[in-house]
Amino acid sequence: MALAVTFTAAAQTPAASGNNAGNPVAWVRANKSWEYGPLVNWGKGIGDRADYQFFWAGFQAGKVLTPVVHAGIVSGQFELASNIIPLWQAYTPAPHQQQFTYVPPGGGSPITFLAPVGGGTFRGVSLTPVIFRWNFLTRERRIQPWFQGAGGLIYTTHKFPPDVLVPHGTPGATSVWNFTPQGGIGFHYFIRPRRSIDLGLNAVHIS
Repeated sequence: MALAVTFTAAAQTPAASGNNAGNPVAWVRANKSWEYGPLVNWGKGIGDRADYQFFWAGFQAGKVLTPVVHAGIVSGQFELASNIIPLWQAYTPAPHQQQFTYVPPGGGSPITFLAPVGGGTFRGVSLTPVIFRWNFLTRERRIQPWFQGAGGLIYTTHKFPPDVLVPHGTPGATSVWNFTPQGGIGFHYFIRPRRSIDLGLNAVHIS
């Protein structure tokens, strides 16, 4: 599991004309705009992956599909998006010897041993074809909060995450292909009409 901070420089393109030039959030809401732009992620593993770090860069595009749905405090609009990340890197501890304990079936005496574990920098590409985003209804003129859920796929040039090395020197029990279910929160901050900076915090499970 990794927590990633996302930065996107987004441009908004209208699907229809509007007259809310002084209120960028209302303008985007009224026009059901396309959103597109480059993105950069920095992330850190948690739990037993707390010594992992991640850096990703790519491009994201999305489209607001619905009018405002009124549902109390969760009123808002649905947006469908996707991204591609041609620069995907994970920084893990260098290859090392690690102590393991094996408990035989049937309650035998535990056996402690050392085994070589892979590591280092891993590189690959990522595709998230489906991002379901909910843009909250707000009275703010420049800030548009959202939350999202998504699912994607990562390909790395070596099996990830690193594991015990097998005789041929590559990590065993893992894969060059991994799924990435994820979810997060964030907001657009409009620096001017049709231009925003998108900041978010995303939890990504790599499996």
